[in-house]
Amino acid sequence: MSTSPTITSGVRQWKRYPAYKDSGLSTGVQIPSHWSMMRLKHIAAVRPSNVDKKTVEGQVAVRLCNYVDVYKNESITAEFDFMQASATPAQVVAYTLQSGDVIVTKDSETWMDIAVPAHVEVDLPGVLCGYHLALVRPRKERVVGAFLFRCFAADGILDQFRVAANGITRFGLGTGAIADAEFPLPPLDEQRCIVAFLDRETTKIDALIGKKVRLIELLQEKRTALISHAVTKGLDPTVPMKDSGVAWFGKIPAHWLVKPLGRTVEIYGGSTPSKENKNFWHGDVPWVSPKDMKRLVIHDSEDHITKEALSETTIPLLSPMAVLIVVRGMILARDFPVAVNFVPVTINQDMKALRPHTILSSMYLAHQLKVIQEAFFAIREESGHGTKCLRTELWKTIAVVVPPILEQERISTHIGTHTAKIDSMIAKVQDAIDKLREYRTALISAAVTGKIDVRGEALV
Repeated sequence: MSTSPTITSGVRQWKRYPAYKDSGLSTGVQIPSHWSMMRLKHIAAVRPSNVDKKTVEGQVAVRLCNYVDVYKNESITAEFDFMQASATPAQVVAYTLQSGDVIVTKDSETWMDIAVPAHVEVDLPGVLCGYHLALVRPRKERVVGAFLFRCFAADGILDQFRVAANGITRFGLGTGAIADAEFPLPPLDEQRCIVAFLDRETTKIDALIGKKVRLIELLQEKRTALISHAVTKGLDPTVPMKDSGVAWFGKIPAHWLVKPLGRTVEIYGGSTPSKENKNFWHGDVPWVSPKDMKRLVIHDSEDHITKEALSETTIPLLSPMAVLIVVRGMILARDFPVAVNFVPVTINQDMKALRPHTILSSMYLAHQLKVIQEAFFAIREESGHGTKCLRTELWKTIAVVVPPILEQERISTHIGTHTAKIDSMIAKVQDAIDKLREYRTALISAAVTGKIDVRGEALV
């Protein structure tokens, strides 16, 4: 079958092969006419791992390459901090990692994370493939490990694993589903050429992505500094200053007040309607939980309860402009979420709502609480369930600054105007990153399925 001589990638044009044929895959992928399609079991040994994270007395001490090591990294190297465990002598023989091996995720909470691959760069004596993973060892006379690794991420090939993954709340691949998947197979020299080409091109793309990620970090630092200065120093650089007496504020405008947080707000607790009463759920009232606290302003939530739930329980309906905080949960290990509701909401048992007195603006208070989040981190405790918690009697004593209310509103407007510009820039940079990542994935798929001919693009 003849095709056009070039294909447009979005960045440049790559040549196509002179002739193609049907791959036999249900996704309709075509491959160059001189390539073949082979089941994975005919070109590699597939070994789902049964090595768990336990250390058993009498077994061999080993280190484990675990799910997260594979999921977060394309390459597995000796520099990794592998966890300590133990294994039987038979497991050591079967699962010790060798150069050229490919490790893939075989179990996950979502089918999108099935068959995520990583390539083992060097022999790793004493390091074994861990549980929830499958070790794929290429037969070197048939396939190059680095080429096989790239194939696992290609559209059309990856689809086979996602379709085969069984489960409802957790998905998994059986040995047969992995071993029977079909892979394109060019000649060995061509595989090496494709690998060299992709290594070169993805390195360039990754460098561009890295620069843009760093730009976002700098913009976020600028955003944080802008908010912090406005909230703690005000907008007038000529105003007289005084010592606040609080370490995280330092000097503040002389006319500002310092008060304990608990003396500036009314506090409301949240709760959860009975899960057994189905009439309480799927109503019109947003029921906010920590997972909804991703933005400063909340207009909706992932869960909703009915007005009946409100009338038959003690759950308060919060009118707009309350300041919502998270006081319990694992999220407190890394963040202190703060938000302001712009619509009536309820909150769950892991949250508190602060209704500012007339001396405080809700938006100004929300900005300030994020600026001084380290003060909240300093009083975190372990709850009965092993998660983090903030006791009300402790965080009520945290000091906040109180400028005149009109000044608070000007500060909030200033923050909103300038952070909107920064957020717009961040969004544009993130869009560029997303497009680069899409192009990277498309380029890999095109190369390993033969949509483009890269034989003249890389030195073997």
